[in-house]
Amino acid sequence: MRFGALGRTALIGLVASLVITGCSSSGEEAGGSNASSDMKTDLLIGQYPGADSAPLFIAMERGFFKEEGLNVKQEPIQAPQAVLPKLSNGSMDIVLGSYATILVIQEQGTEKFKYIADSYQGAAGAFGIMVKKDSPIKQVGDLKGKKIGVNALKGLGTLTMNPHFKIAGLDPDKDIAYTEVPTTNWLSSLDKGDVDAVWMTDPYVSEAKKTLGATMLLDTMSGPTDGLPITGWAATEKWVQTNPKTLAAFQRAMAKAQNIAATDRSAVTKVLPTFTKIPAETAATINLGAYPTSLSAQRIQRVADLMLESKMLTQKLDVSSMIYSASQG
Repeated sequence: MRFGALGRTALIGLVASLVITGCSSSGEEAGGSNASSDMKTDLLIGQYPGADSAPLFIAMERGFFKEEGLNVKQEPIQAPQAVLPKLSNGSMDIVLGSYATILVIQEQGTEKFKYIADSYQGAAGAFGIMVKKDSPIKQVGDLKGKKIGVNALKGLGTLTMNPHFKIAGLDPDKDIAYTEVPTTNWLSSLDKGDVDAVWMTDPYVSEAKKTLGATMLLDTMSGPTDGLPITGWAATEKWVQTNPKTLAAFQRAMAKAQNIAATDRSAVTKVLPTFTKIPAETAATINLGAYPTSLSAQRIQRVADLMLESKMLTQKLDVSSMIYSASQG
């Protein structure tokens, strides 16, 4: 991961964000000035237990939320679909989800979301199809008729694999049997042979290599899916409209943490073992994606367009309508 140009860009973006939102230079003063009687201060955040969530835990560990008057608790989730009832009734406030899963929910109309902050972007070596040591599967074409584990049947994994399968002459709908496997069961499912392959993200990729001798059959952040936006923070339209001050406070705290993640790899690898099952020695050597410091409709539109091409969406979706701006609060 490169930090030179990215770090400078992140810092510029952070400074601009602080100027716009009028953050205080004092942590304690920020918490006092932003908290108010009509501001919701106790938050439950749904997070995906991977490198994507590192900024959230950096913010919690370094007291950025407390500086903003927020008491934040987190809950590990499999995918946003699994916690939709909590998001709809307000018992969960904000969720981290792949752009693919949130877009599927948006089109189905089950719930309406606003993106409030970017989280993670793909990079080579950090996302891919893993097979066991000595697996008879040696090339993509060998996956025909095989079972592949994914954390969500209509999510980032299937979205990033499908274009590569088509290039290899496979029909994802007919030739591949996708099987839902919880993230925390990726390694055990592959090891036991419950599935023939598993789509994984780092740090699980690195741990599978180390403990199982697994190999990456296909890097799904290459070719047609190179540098694809991965995950972002979202809240329901109702929650956003009801809690503008809380949302602004959350964004300020996350902006600080996101900048740290974008410019200091050690901060990310240090926090990973605190909320994943990945040991510190593995976390120190994993391939990391990028941590964007601005929310770009243009970048995320690429995901929506790829989903339409892959028939994961039935019609073109304008992502810009889902991006939250303070004027909407």
